[in-house]
Amino acid sequence: QVQLVESGGGLVQPGRSLNVSCTASGIIFRLYAMGWYRQAPGKQRELVARITPSGTTNYLDSVKGRFTIARDNAKNTVYLQMSSLKSEDTAVYYCNADRLIGTRREYWGQGPQVTVSS
Repeated sequence: QVQLVESGGGLVQPGRSLNVSCTASGIIFRLYAMGWYRQAPGKQRELVARITPSGTTNYLDSVKGRFTIARDNAKNTVYLQMSSLKSEDTAVYYCNADRLIGTRREYWGQGPQVTVSS
C-alpha cells in the first residue's frame, strides 16, 4: 500500500552534480517529515538531509553548502540535489518518510546507489 519510489542515482565523476527524487504514495504526505539517509559499505547509516512539512531543513555537516533538499507537496515528492560530489559521498541513498502528526509511522525507499569516481 505504501510506496516510496526513488529515481536517480548512478555513476558520476568527482565535482559533478546529481539529483535523486522520491515519490510517495499511500500516505498523507503533508503529515510526514521527509529525509534522505545514506549508507556506505562498512559504515553506519547516516542522516544526510531532512525537511519538515513546513519546510524547515537540516543537513549533515559534511554536505552543507553542497546538497539541497526540497519537497513538492502537490506531487508527493522530495528531492535531493547534490553538487560538488566527492568520493566520500559514495553510498546507497535511502528516502525516508517519518510521520510527525498522529500515530508515528516510518517508511523507507529502496535506495539507489550513488557512486562518485573518476
